[in-house]
Amino acid sequence: MSGICDGRVVVVTGAGRGLGRAHALAFAAEGARVVVNDLGVGLDGTPGPDSPARQVVEEIRAAGGEAVAHGGDIASTEGAASLIAAALKTYGRLDTLVNNAGFLRDRMLVNLDEADWDAVMRVHLKGHILPLKHAAAHWRAEAKAGRAPVARIVNTSSGAGLLGAVGQANYSAAKAGIVGLTLVAAAELARYGVQVNAIAPAARTRMTERTFAETMAAPDTGFDAMAPENVSPLVVWLGSAASEGVTGRVFEAEGGRITVMEGWHPGPTADKGARWTPTEAGETALKLLSEAEEPGAVYGA
Repeated sequence: MSGICDGRVVVVTGAGRGLGRAHALAFAAEGARVVVNDLGVGLDGTPGPDSPARQVVEEIRAAGGEAVAHGGDIASTEGAASLIAAALKTYGRLDTLVNNAGFLRDRMLVNLDEADWDAVMRVHLKGHILPLKHAAAHWRAEAKAGRAPVARIVNTSSGAGLLGAVGQANYSAAKAGIVGLTLVAAAELARYGVQVNAIAPAARTRMTERTFAETMAAPDTGFDAMAPENVSPLVVWLGSAASEGVTGRVFEAEGGRITVMEGWHPGPTADKGARWTPTEAGETALKLLSEAEEPGAVYGA
């Protein structure tokens, strides 16, 4: 196998199914050696009978690629550290980290209990920061030793994190947090040769099968717009050396569409130069809102 990731070592979390599996296979097809992480849990994060990570590894090897399985819990310090160590021990290097692992526990706000909140925050936010932290520590050490890395991190946010989604307060908050984490990591790690970006994918997976129809194939072309494999080419490019200079960005990827998402930035503003009264503040706010763009609709609203 050869391609734009020749010689690179790539770690993908949650790579046993869905988007993660598609990413792992796509990286391998472009010449990367892949560490396939998957804890093998159910849709709600509870343990399943078998981890699918080894099956993905076997797929990659059957196609002529190189891969190794990792079954640790990347939302724990021990599991995240062992994930990065697995790449270094097996292949002697690490070039790209794709943070993808996650699950859902959807509830309307009034029914959302603390355990559902904590579980989703843990897998998405701790499951991003801990592998990122351990990978970044390795790359910082490499840079300080004079071996400047060409390192890449691709985080996984969601449209729910950008616009919100009814029934997904925990998931939306976690995915919004991943955007903030991406921006900070891109700024802090640039000096060490690390680029950090995020994707907001839309695809048919176990997490979204209730949202998307079973297939959205166009009858004339057979193109399955919701196939997770449609998202992976962008992830592979972001994880390759070819994406030099691209960092701190969020991309939406769905079907054949790629969009650069533009986040919070100053809109209409007014400065009195002194303290407003509540009435003045309200009148000014309404005037500014009349000049501002309408926000995107919350999913499911």
